[in-house]
Amino acid sequence: MHWYASWKKMEIALQQVMSHIGGVKKDMIILEKSEFSALRSENEKLKLELQQIKKQVMDEIAKVQADNKLNLNLEKTRVKELYSLNERKLLEMRTEIVELHAQQDRALTQTDRKIDTEVADLKTMLETHKLDNIKYLAGSVFTCLTVALGFYRLWR
Repeated sequence: MHWYASWKKMEIALQQVMSHIGGVKKDMIILEKSEFSALRSENEKLKLELQQIKKQVMDEIAKVQADNKLNLNLEKTRVKELYSLNERKLLEMRTEIVELHAQQDRALTQTDRKIDTEVADLKTMLETHKLDNIKYLAGSVFTCLTVALGFYRLWR
């Protein structure tokens, strides 16, 4: 019977150990749950902070994009104005060049007319002098012939 009493003691000790293990298990579960709740709570806080940071970043990105878009639109407008100004200046320069070419053409035409008129005047003057020279030559020939005939009659 001794072994039965030992067995009973062992069974009692085993039940005490099991009950103690059960208590520890309950404590661990409670501790685990409270740590899990703390972790969950911390995780929720981190999620909220992350969402706030994400919102701030998105707001900042939107602000930078808006600023960039505004700057780009201002720059586009400035470039368009410069292009328009350059186009006007180019058109004015083309108009001036066309006017200068027209003035040059008129001056050349007038110069050509003057040259043509002078050449025609010189040709006329040359023809007039030629005719005068022919008249004088003919007169001189007739005069010489008349004098020669006069001498010829005298000596004959």
